[in-house]
Amino acid sequence: MMRMVLPILYSYRRCPYAIRARMTLQYAGIQVEHREIELRNKPQSMLTASPKGTVPVLIVGDLVLDQSVEIIRWALQQSDPDNWGEVDDVAAQIWIERNDGPFKVLLDQYKYPNRHPNLIQDEVFGAAIALMLKPMNDALESSQYLVGNQQSWLDIAIFPFIRQFSMVNIERFNQLPFLALKRWLTEHLHSQLFHSIMHKHPIWID
Repeated sequence: MMRMVLPILYSYRRCPYAIRARMTLQYAGIQVEHREIELRNKPQSMLTASPKGTVPVLIVGDLVLDQSVEIIRWALQQSDPDNWGEVDDVAAQIWIERNDGPFKVLLDQYKYPNRHPNLIQDEVFGAAIALMLKPMNDALESSQYLVGNQQSWLDIAIFPFIRQFSMVNIERFNQLPFLALKRWLTEHLHSQLFHSIMHKHPIWID
């Protein structure tokens, strides 16, 4: 009996890009061969498939997907039981571009202040609130999820970044007056889906 060849996923447990890809693959019921990498010692097999050297990387036969949103879209094309893909593409793209672009820059500046000694942390924090957190809270005050009252891939795609931002200084985050955003974040943090993809894996060695 031939052994089924699973798609290969190179991942890093705490990376927000990898988290959103793993959540969507799990939601879609797609089994993968999970290869946990070490950022300082990336396996040559991953670098051969994707020379840019970032996770996640999904290899399905001859197909190599090395952008997390590409992986999300591919997974939903295979299976989408709760219609995560049925979302306003224009609105979703606006949120993704804001999150993956300027907000990710601010997140890194906030998380790693030692790397940015010329920046004033309170200004970075304030800029992140104005750019992302307040607009998200405003949207979530009028609907349960970011685009309407049905969860979509967009919520899953942005959640890991807001989680990471909140964890830099939990007390400071908790003092923010954004109840709708906190409800949304808590829902995802406590979801079975999130917990199911955060198990620790041994480091993959070629």
